[in-house]
Amino acid sequence: MQTPFHRSPFEYNAAEQDYLIWQVINPSTFLMPIFIALTVLALLVHTVAFAIPGRAWTNHKAAPVAVVAPVAVAAPTVG
Repeated sequence: MQTPFHRSPFEYNAAEQDYLIWQVINPSTFLMPIFIALTVLALLVHTVAFAIPGRAWTNHKAAPVAVVAPVAVAAPTVG
């Protein structure tokens, strides 16, 4: 038994309303352009990601050398 506090009459029911998107988007018209756009987007994202130095598979450089802190130099005194 359900109480009125568990469900609302205005609650979205996905099983009953998800098919409505196909009344707006016709798959025979828009499926291939959406696929092509997603493919182009994926290629662009991967191109940018692999262009970052040190993030590509082909980066076989030696490990970076640790940077040594500069030596403090005493300031000359005038006098």
